[in-house]
Amino acid sequence: MAPVNRGVERWLSVLGNVAIVFALSQFHGRVIADEKYSFAGTSRFGWAITFLAVLTLTTYAVGLPDQPRTVAQCAGSASIAALGGALGVSLFQLATGDALLPRFVVFATAVAVVPWQVLVNALSRQQQERDGDRDRVLLIATPAERERLMDDLELEPERGATLVGALDRREAVGDGSGEQPILEAQRRTAATVVVIDRLAIADDRVVAQVARLHESGVRVRSLVGFYEEWLGKLPVSELERASLFFDIGGLHDATYTRVKRVVDVALAALGTLLLMALTPFVLLGNAVANRGPLFYRQTRIGKAGKPFTILKFRTMRPEGASLRGAPADGRWTDRDDPRVTPFGRLLRRSHLDELPQVLNIVRGDLAVVGPRPEQPHYVEELAGKLAFYDLRHLVRPGLTGWAQVKYGYAGDERDALEKLQYEFFYLRRQSLSRDARIVARTLRSIVGGRGAGR
Repeated sequence: MAPVNRGVERWLSVLGNVAIVFALSQFHGRVIADEKYSFAGTSRFGWAITFLAVLTLTTYAVGLPDQPRTVAQCAGSASIAALGGALGVSLFQLATGDALLPRFVVFATAVAVVPWQVLVNALSRQQQERDGDRDRVLLIATPAERERLMDDLELEPERGATLVGALDRREAVGDGSGEQPILEAQRRTAATVVVIDRLAIADDRVVAQVARLHESGVRVRSLVGFYEEWLGKLPVSELERASLFFDIGGLHDATYTRVKRVVDVALAALGTLLLMALTPFVLLGNAVANRGPLFYRQTRIGKAGKPFTILKFRTMRPEGASLRGAPADGRWTDRDDPRVTPFGRLLRRSHLDELPQVLNIVRGDLAVVGPRPEQPHYVEELAGKLAFYDLRHLVRPGLTGWAQVKYGYAGDERDALEKLQYEFFYLRRQSLSRDARIVARTLRSIVGGRGAGR
């Protein structure tokens, strides 16, 4: 079985679902139905597309096609996705009292998508193994950059890579006797990507050697370019320098800003309906295992550095969080904070504690996607240590963001700096398609798939 090009397996996953639903619908209309009908000429065609949308969402949410590592894991995930899609459309049909899609189509699809997703996952795993072998990195940079890159490659990169060799600038130019250390290191390590930092780029002797490798088919990237393509972030050493040299969609692109706001309000309106439906259940859970106020309000820093009050369902004991939401002892909050109540932990793990923030989106305090807003004292502390930190406040903060899906919680200053590297990447690459990708990854993380970063 030949491996497919990277990314193609995701299209195969979706197109397979489309083919299965449409083929079964056509088969039902022409063969099984008592009164034969043309599937494409009925309202069932539109409901089939709706079913496909639900099925595509559940498939991605459980980590398919790329995350499961064994056939058994993939079959289990595919079964959950298929049953989730079938249950979703069945509940909708029950609520409307109408068989919008034949039961044969719904449940035969649930059976047929499992082997297809197993096959696509096998192709994906084969491709990932090939990518890991192909992306062999030779780094020309300082020892400190080498250590940082080794740590970053242990997280969840966008593309698989292995650091197979490293030279600092002095080692890369040799003793001036005509030797070419970079070419020799590339032959020794079979590196397929050479990454050079800004100091090495400024040295003509380094550039001359790297140019020969480029001509021979070896890919060459600056340190910034490699971080963006392979890791989805900017290197910490380049944050201040890079901060001036790119447009920010939310600041420089008026069309993107207007369309994004319309989409935000539309999604927040749907979220408000969900908030109204779930609030009684949260009240009941609070009465049992989370006694105290329903909401807490917390001051955060928004666009242009203006403070606003963010809303959440309360998850901590009242003595562990003031009514304005700030931890009473001023500590950073982490995922397993002991101040969180049992029901509050459930709210956090399901991310339902964030749901009241749809009201912040309606008011214009938040966007759906953007850098997460921080508390004023953290902003003051970090802005005093990082001269470029306030750049994140040029855009409206978000309910979710690239740093959240790639890295997760910030438990200290080191984590905050790590997340800032992802936020700068997002500011450089803002677009509606990237925002949609972040929302999809957020949904995947909520149901337990990878995609929430660390």
